Amino acid sequence: MPDRAAERQARWQALARQRGPGARLLWPLSQIYGALMGMRRALYAAGFFRSQRVPVPVIVVGNVVVGGAGKTPTVVALVQHLRQAGWCPGVVSRGYGRSTSETLSVTASTPPELSGDEPALIHRATGVPVFVARQRIDAARALLLAHPDINLLICDDGLQHLALARDLNVTVFDERGVGNGWLLPAGLLREAWPGHPASDTIPRLVLRQHREGERPPPVDAPPGVPAFNAARRLADHAVNARGERIELVALVGRPLTAVAGIARPQAFFDMLRSRGLTVTREVALPDHADAAAYGALTVTGGSIVCTEKDAVKLFEILRASQQGEPCASVWSVPLELNPEPGFFDAVRACLPPQDPDR
Repeated sequence: MPDRAAERQARWQALARQRGPGARLLWPLSQIYGALMGMRRALYAAGFFRSQRVPVPVIVVGNVVVGGAGKTPTVVALVQHLRQAGWCPGVVSRGYGRSTSETLSVTASTPPELSGDEPALIHRATGVPVFVARQRIDAARALLLAHPDINLLICDDGLQHLALARDLNVTVFDERGVGNGWLLPAGLLREAWPGHPASDTIPRLVLRQHREGERPPPVDAPPGVPAFNAARRLADHAVNARGERIELVALVGRPLTAVAGIARPQAFFDMLRSRGLTVTREVALPDHADAAAYGALTVTGGSIVCTEKDAVKLFEILRASQQGEPCASVWSVPLELNPEPGFFDAVRACLPPQDPDR
């Protein structure tokens, strides 16, 4: 059964994708929100607030729609590609949902409640330095001080965080597109799309993600902004808390409890079923659910499958409980993102030549 908070989240998501009576009732509030966002951006443009630059290139990966649109898989894919291209990347984040606000280096032993689940997932998936702070500029400075070999930073989320100067914005969309095209709370948009006026000289790219075998969302990029597509699929394997790996086909025929504490849990459940798995119970949790929400799952009988993001917290609980068999029967299924090859070419074209002194 879905969590009540997850149910409310799903109902609002459905409301914000249509211009129905509920959305129209909230439309006046969206105009106030839009005015405040426009005023803030104008203050930066006029110099009352200033974006602060760090001595390495910065790529910001974010979305203009509320909720997860695939930012974290994009960050992981960029880190892996740019490292192969000779860069030494690091990642900064606010660490949404964490219990503290201090500037923190994320390591393999950092509890996810201190780092946030997404920074923990990025560090475990890539092994690169990851720092979190309430202000991303503070995370960037701390990371570069601790790791002087890093010559490029990727910011997980933060398109609207104008305090950190950047060399490239990557805007990610998923199947929801722009929803009903209205601003919060009447719609999904955090800012107007197709975006800011041509006076905004920061290079931009658009990445439209879609499930493998389906069409990308019908999102128009601003004039002159390149747009690319990226297919998203579940990996052919799953991993448990012991680090043991199993082929996904080995789970076919088993009754499974599927757990997802992400913006759109149903998307994960549907992807599991599309791979031939039998999901007999769906546990939809709110995005960034706290560890307590996963506690009852440790005594659930049978096999459990979850997202990598859920595994960050759920696996920690299993290890702490020192239970043997439950660790072996809870499986995390990785998500694979395959952007068009031209996307990575476009990213590299927006970056300055590598500095041999860093």
